Amino acid sequence: MARPKHPKSAPKARPPQGLPDRDTLLAYLHEHGEADRAGLAQVFGLKGADRRALRQMLQALEAEGALGRRGRKGFAETGTLPEVGVVDVVERNPDGDLLVKLTKGEDAPLVVLAPDRKAEAGQAPGLGDRLLVRFEKLPGGEFEARLIKRLGQSAHRLLGVIRKARREVRVEPVDRRSKDTLVLDAAEGEALRDGDLVLAQVTGSTGRYGPHKGKLLEVVGREDDPRAASLIAIHTHGIPMGFSPAAEAEAEAAQPPTLQGREDLRAVPLITIDPADARDHDDAVYAEPDKEPGNPGGWIAWVAIADVAAYVRPGSALDVVAREKGNSVYFPDRVEPMLPERLSNGLCSLREGENRATLAVRMVFGADGRKRSHRFVRGLMRSAAKLSYEQAQAAIDGQPDEKTGPLLEGVIKPLWAAYAVLKKGRNIRSPLAIESAERKITINREGEVAAITPRASLEAHRLIEEFMIQANVCAAETLEAKRTPLIYRIHDAPSQEKLQALVDFLGTMNIPWTKGEAPRTERFNRLLADTRETPNAEIVNEVVLRTQMQAIYSTENIGHYGLNLDRYAHFTSPIRRYADLIVHRALIKALGLGDDGLTDRDIATLKETAERITFAERRAMAAERDATDRYVAAFLSDRVGAEFDGKITGVTRFGLFVRLAETGADGLVPVSTLGGEYFVHDDRAHALVGERTGARWPLGMTVRVRLREATPLTGGLLFDMLSEPMPADPNAPRPRLGMRGRGDRGPGGGAFKGPLRGGQPGRPKNIRNGRKKGGPRR
Repeated sequence: MARPKHPKSAPKARPPQGLPDRDTLLAYLHEHGEADRAGLAQVFGLKGADRRALRQMLQALEAEGALGRRGRKGFAETGTLPEVGVVDVVERNPDGDLLVKLTKGEDAPLVVLAPDRKAEAGQAPGLGDRLLVRFEKLPGGEFEARLIKRLGQSAHRLLGVIRKARREVRVEPVDRRSKDTLVLDAAEGEALRDGDLVLAQVTGSTGRYGPHKGKLLEVVGREDDPRAASLIAIHTHGIPMGFSPAAEAEAEAAQPPTLQGREDLRAVPLITIDPADARDHDDAVYAEPDKEPGNPGGWIAWVAIADVAAYVRPGSALDVVAREKGNSVYFPDRVEPMLPERLSNGLCSLREGENRATLAVRMVFGADGRKRSHRFVRGLMRSAAKLSYEQAQAAIDGQPDEKTGPLLEGVIKPLWAAYAVLKKGRNIRSPLAIESAERKITINREGEVAAITPRASLEAHRLIEEFMIQANVCAAETLEAKRTPLIYRIHDAPSQEKLQALVDFLGTMNIPWTKGEAPRTERFNRLLADTRETPNAEIVNEVVLRTQMQAIYSTENIGHYGLNLDRYAHFTSPIRRYADLIVHRALIKALGLGDDGLTDRDIATLKETAERITFAERRAMAAERDATDRYVAAFLSDRVGAEFDGKITGVTRFGLFVRLAETGADGLVPVSTLGGEYFVHDDRAHALVGERTGARWPLGMTVRVRLREATPLTGGLLFDMLSEPMPADPNAPRPRLGMRGRGDRGPGGGAFKGPLRGGQPGRPKNIRNGRKKGGPRR
């Protein structure tokens, strides 16, 4: 059995200083279990070139299988376990104990799940459940997993649609990945209608090969309800809904802020710039020239953020539910907020013309774009105006309206002038310049999809993004300077496997990338710039996006690769992200701004909180993605038979994923429909290749398809290919083994499996500062 990680015990002897060799590094990880790159560099006393050599050594050990990734902690010897992890219940041992396995890591060992003595009857975990557990070492040296909480939809609880026949009532799952069907008791099904959306529980089996027996738990809606898509996503992914009576009572008892203990910022003409349909306003901005003689051409930039910490106190009912939710979840037709409406859309929202509590940062920038200083202020503000991105952009473009006209000279133009300076610093920093084409789903009053349109990328979006990034950096810098614990937003460099896959793919397009070349952000940006005006621009952009790692929350800092920053924390969206609320509390404690700062209990649970909110973010992304897929399928359901232009965005052994140019929708062309020969998945070329003719269906190819099937209930789209494949590549070796029709049960190998969706279908990977509702991810 693979060796589990040993828990921390007595302090270990400090290893020899200097760049370790392979055996020394593996021995250290064998003894200590897990470490990230920054931690290893500190342990061995590495700087400069030795740090780069360490990164290359870790990547090489990962590539050969000696090391594996272990969530936020970076690297661990193959087969080790983290302190806390997300697991699936995969089987029972001969003694009847449930065995769990980490959801990520092929090498992860099976571990016995300790019985949950507190679980009520029928609520204990079962096969197929996804859990958050803590791994603990037993006296005999083995490990067991102890349940922290259940995550998402259990395999023993199924969301499905009622299908009534003469002799039985069945529940068919809405999850297209599930093959389970439940049969309800006839008497129980009498009151149900065909098409009811229900939550049911597995109670037993009808036989060895038959469907499971089920018990009705709740009728949650109708499958023909236009708004069912988000409801299905909420239940499928276990998104916490609503608020406890105690939390609602606390929110209702909240009072408007006063000047007591606050600096009066009401004379500063701060404005909010948000999507036109935004209801909660986290942030406001203002800029003015710096009049200090020592900073000619410099600017002062203000970012004022809703002071949520004043209303959500540590350990309160509001705090408990906010930590459980982790973040707000945004669907095309609804929002599941992290805080009750009384706060999220009321007292915490920076409404125009109303006094609001704020935690603000005043930043001073030189003419070169470099930040010279900053200070945080706990104040009382009054928003001078609520603007949409489109309004602000139109005003600066010479088309002000009645609202923006009076603000143009004194507020809007100074903001853009300050942004021009901040861009200089951004260009020096050279963050990843990946372009993400987002789509906006417009819902009409009946809850149906009225339109799917590209979301405009405006300079106003980029202005707010840069202001928020700078404020987030200030928060991290201040907390580090005050030696106050915090939760960072970290983003690691691409793995060696992903880089190799990128190099292989670029080779198929004759785009040079020197093997072994360091994956610096400016190198990626040069690649994107060189291909921007070519037919391959879109697919190269997406492949570069797919190459990146995902950003996470962590108490251990490794920097933010995508933004090219040494330290970074989320500060600017506490209404909708618990991570930001924690950072606010940390600032309040560090700067002595009140008695509602970070508590000892907060500090003691920071690591667990970081893991929880990282999971909550992934859960929200998956739910938003699934709801979007279902809405898109519903929108296209009356266009079955129509023809569309698209691009191949994913190549697998079982078919091609195609993204439609018109809507951005992704669907599958099964390999069995591609023609009269066997097709082989060429992993290195990222193409399906005809075994007999060598004809190719490569990644990035523009094609014409016909919509064969659209299933709103599951969000699935199937296409028929109308285009002809590309001719054989005379320089490529002819594949020998192929398959057609039956394909594989899963995607082919390589780093680009399935549609290129950057970690969540139809959306860019979250490598930046998190999306401002309807705006760019950052």
